[in-house]
Amino acid sequence: MRELIKEGKPTIGTRILTPWPAVVEIIGQTGMFDYFEFLGEYAPWTLYDLENIARAAELYGMSSMIKVDGIPRSYIAAKALQSGIQNFLFADIRTVQDAEEAVKAVRCEPKGIMGIGNFRVGGYVFSNYSVADYRKVCQDAVIAFMIEKKSAVDHLEEILSVDGVDMVQFGPWDYGLSLGLTGEPGTPWGLKDPKVKEAELKTIKTALKMDKRPRVEIGDPKEIEKYVEMGVKDFNLATDLRILFNFWKEKGEELRKLLYKNL
Repeated sequence: MRELIKEGKPTIGTRILTPWPAVVEIIGQTGMFDYFEFLGEYAPWTLYDLENIARAAELYGMSSMIKVDGIPRSYIAAKALQSGIQNFLFADIRTVQDAEEAVKAVRCEPKGIMGIGNFRVGGYVFSNYSVADYRKVCQDAVIAFMIEKKSAVDHLEEILSVDGVDMVQFGPWDYGLSLGLTGEPGTPWGLKDPKVKEAELKTIKTALKMDKRPRVEIGDPKEIEKYVEMGVKDFNLATDLRILFNFWKEKGEELRKLLYKNL
């Protein structure tokens, strides 16, 4: 992912909540994605899962990313990187201090707080791995921030000025929540409110102005056109649970109608 950004190329990812490595392998078999993002903020998982999904991605030369909870971000980021997860999306960034803490969690000493040890990313015993290799892994990790709180949007330029941030993504649902908005379940209420849309456009335009990569989550590839025109190159497609839900709802309804029609 770092190489694609260096070369100014687009990136395409997809999101999963399932920590079963087979799901990662299936994504890899499509050959359509540069990386997968494990939504660790939402899903139940163990430390063993991080190693296993990282291994699965490596089978297909695919990069990996984890979405990291606000608390305890440093611990989760460290365990993910040490397991072989290559990139990080930090949720709940509210302040410059949050942003600095997130970057330091991934970078190794002396610029960050990451230490070295018998981790998977070093082959467990460092038999064919050097400290320089480990330092490069920490440095090459792409660091992205969720901009999903009012305070983050209000202080966006200061947050994007933190050394080490590569990418941002606007989060309309949480941003709407931070404004005290409400809406009907199952509808994109946040996206419809003009204050939320204004914040999304501010996030994208400010990121581009400051030479950071704005990423957009989409449910349908047809949604990218307006963002591409703005200069967005990074997109993340759907989630495994939503894909399953849409299939089961659509096909289940179709089956039920056909069945009862012929009874």
